[in-house]
Amino acid sequence: MAEYGDIRTGRHCVFVLHAHLVFVTKFRHPVFTGAHLERMEQIMRTVCADFECELAEFNGEANHVHLLVNFPPKVALSRLVNSLKGVSSRRMRTEFPELARHYYRANKLWSGSYFAGSVGGAPISVLRQYIEQQNRPV
Repeated sequence: MAEYGDIRTGRHCVFVLHAHLVFVTKFRHPVFTGAHLERMEQIMRTVCADFECELAEFNGEANHVHLLVNFPPKVALSRLVNSLKGVSSRRMRTEFPELARHYYRANKLWSGSYFAGSVGGAPISVLRQYIEQQNRPV
């Protein structure tokens, strides 16, 4: 079970939803430095706050970033990802013009694809066993 601090409430629900997101640079070019990643973390925290989400963890390497996002059920993960990638790409390319030279034709920082995985909670096998063992009325 999740830590009590992770449990959030909405008007009609109680939830703990975490997603692991991975974004890869266009053509997998190794373009990020430590300064790039620091600024990108700030940008992505701002976008998450706009969606009433929390960026729990952020890190990356030269050609990709990892995010751990705590989000409410009213947020469509695909819309959050679209906004995270779009806003970060636009702001990073304006604030760091040296990034643009790697993408002179595509004019995009990120690859069109991404990884999203659900995180936390009990393993599927435990959940299946729990549901199977419910006392169904006859």
